[in-house]
Amino acid sequence: MKTFLKLALTALAVVVLSNILPGVTVNGYGTAFIVALVIAILNMFVRPLLIFFTLPATIVTLGLFLFAINAFIILMADKLVNGFAVSGFLTALFFSILLSIFRSALFQLLKDDRKS
Repeated sequence: MKTFLKLALTALAVVVLSNILPGVTVNGYGTAFIVALVIAILNMFVRPLLIFFTLPATIVTLGLFLFAINAFIILMADKLVNGFAVSGFLTALFFSILLSIFRSALFQLLKDDRKS
């Protein structure tokens, strides 16, 4: 149940960000949920491999290269999901940063509700 709620909150963040950022389009709420699911799967399997293979670049940039990895994950989700489009790398970078901020804020609200 908690995983489904996190996916739903991520889908909500994807919809909100598609309305805020001009280069991001999502066809509907169902597509946003699929995008959230694909991003979760990519973060689970592909992101650790990318981090491992780009470890020297991540160390040299003091971790800032992780933003590029997150943007690449968003671009991969763009290619995998029909109905989700990101116009370019910079848009994917801004989208990934804002998505991380929105998700952490929404998940923090979820934690506060659990404590009550």
